Amino acid sequence: MVVKDKAFKKFILKEEIEKKVKSLARKINADYKDKRPLFIAILNGSFMFAADILKEVKIDCEISFVKVASYEDMESSGNVKQLIGLNENIFNKDVIIIEDIIDTGRTISKILEEFKSLGASSVEVITLLKKPKSKNVEANFKYIGFEIPDKFVVGYGLDYDGLARNTKDIYQLKD
Repeated sequence: MVVKDKAFKKFILKEEIEKKVKSLARKINADYKDKRPLFIAILNGSFMFAADILKEVKIDCEISFVKVASYEDMESSGNVKQLIGLNENIFNKDVIIIEDIIDTGRTISKILEEFKSLGASSVEVITLLKKPKSKNVEANFKYIGFEIPDKFVVGYGLDYDGLARNTKDIYQLKD
């Protein structure tokens, strides 16, 4: 697949993603069986993952969406711009942040700090993809779909300059 000026190859097939989504949802269903978590999906990249996870979550829950930008071109800038769209009071709530990918971990760490400062009783992260650079961040990511190498990926919500979000599979940049 070619997106703009870059060639990508299939990396994670939709069947693997579906299987992983169901597995992660089962863990959340068990961990939160007596609770009512508030899922907060980080837009734009997590929209497909969030929709699929919520279809498999069988416990009472709420969902909201926020937007934060830290990517410029194909690199994470690590600079969290303003968090937009958090209209819910998260004080004393169990929050599960839905993220598409944890690259360096700096963005999600800043989001975790902000949510904890707002008085959430617990804050966990569910991410579809996690890269090795995020090991330098002091945060425990409880729900991880796939640990992937440090290569750029697109598809299933992830983009390259706004393109290629609309695929069922995930593609990796060719060498």
